[in-house]
Amino acid sequence: MYLVKTPLLLKKLYPGLIWNMDRDERCIYLTFDDGPIPIVTPFVLKTLKQYKAKATFFCIGDNVRKHPDVFEQVKADGHAIGNHTFNHLRGWATPTATYTENFEQCDALLHTHWFRPPYGRIKKEQINALNIIKPGLKIAMWDILSGDFDINLKPEACLKGVIKHTGNGSIVVFHDSLKAYPRLEYVLPLALKYWSMQGYIFKALGE
Repeated sequence: MYLVKTPLLLKKLYPGLIWNMDRDERCIYLTFDDGPIPIVTPFVLKTLKQYKAKATFFCIGDNVRKHPDVFEQVKADGHAIGNHTFNHLRGWATPTATYTENFEQCDALLHTHWFRPPYGRIKKEQINALNIIKPGLKIAMWDILSGDFDINLKPEACLKGVIKHTGNGSIVVFHDSLKAYPRLEYVLPLALKYWSMQGYIFKALGE
């Protein structure tokens, strides 16, 4: 069970996390979790380039280790990089010491001040621990969850959901993963085309 649009109550429970950007700017902040991997991440990079769009890639450290050439291409194209732990750990089910060690293992490769907890699941004590380990850390959540990871979601429904709910300052989550690819391949080009026609620009977090 997941919601396309993040409820206001959840944002209020975790006010120190970043859920959206400036609502006065006609800008969308696209983010991609779980890469980098061959085929899918290069597809994303090619599609973004067609629309002069910048994005933020929350990378799994083990995938960076396995596919350094794909990771280097993400950086070469001028996109922002975020930490997504080394092994895609679920915070709620992981001891804080293990979680922070996994974060640091990924940070040793990425050296970034952006972080997104896998599954959006993180304990407050883990947030506090990470802020001590990495002063200035920015934990980015989202206000729009595309649902591209949902194998039961039709691509057309995925597209409809993101277009309906995305607006000024939205942080939108997609996934550059094989599981998400059947929906991502359909949705991303069409969404970018639609948003561009509506006058939106696309920035990486921190721009």
